[in-house]
Order: sequence, then C-alpha cells, then structure tokens
Amino acid sequence: MGGRPRTDETRQMILVDSSVWIAYINGSTIWQADLLDSLLSHEPIFIGDLIITEVLQGFRADKDFATAKELLTSLQICEMGGYDNAVKSAQNYRRLRKSGKIVRKTIDVIIGTYCIENRLQLLHADKDFYPMEQLLGLQGITAGYAY
Repeated sequence: MGGRPRTDETRQMILVDSSVWIAYINGSTIWQADLLDSLLSHEPIFIGDLIITEVLQGFRADKDFATAKELLTSLQICEMGGYDNAVKSAQNYRRLRKSGKIVRKTIDVIIGTYCIENRLQLLHADKDFYPMEQLLGLQGITAGYAY
C-alpha cells in the first residue's frame, strides 16, 4: 500500500512503531507488546516503510530476517517519506525545539508527523513521541486502550 492509508471513519487506524515491534519480537512483557499481540488478530495494523527498515536492520541471522520480513510485509504498509511529509516534519521539529522540546531522532518526527497528518493512532514505547502528543496533537495509545 503506498501513500496515504485508507481509513474507515468508524474506527481509529493504528500504526505500530519500531519500539513496540522490537519489544514484541524480543518477547518483552511491556504492555504495548501485549496490546500488539491482541490487536494483530482483531484490528488492521499499519506499518511504515521506515519502521520496517528500523526493525529489519536489527536481525543478524538471515532466517530471522526473512521470517520478520514476511510478517511485517503482510501488514498494511504506509510510505512515510516524500516531500510533503519531509517539510511538515521539519516544521514540527522546529516547533518542538522552539518550545524547548528536543526529539532525539529525526525519524521519530517523520513517523509522528505522518500519523498526525493521516489521523493514525500511534502505538509506541518511545519517549520521543510524548512532546509530539503534548504539543502537536499526535494520538498516542495509552495503557487504558480499549479495542
């Protein structure tokens, strides 16, 4: 799936960040990984092309890489790059910095901006997204999420 995701107005669409995928793959017991496990059988899950890169680059064994690639590419894939998202991401980064909030990784601003612009909820386990939730309107999923 390229470009903007198709959204169903009756339900909120969810994009899962690499921080949760990595925890899930590694068998972590954080609530986000547990929620992802539940959502995989009940909800359409989106993943970004950039998130696929972040997750897959961590595999050392070819077999594990292939298995993870098969799982991740079976999801609805969003192309997160492009000129419009690049400019909006730079604007959001500048707005955050002017407010005294520093996001450590540019890729997180790109992911957050994509979610804001496409009205996707973001399931994450990364503190870099909190300032985007507070100042930019990013819809992060909280521990009390009901599906």
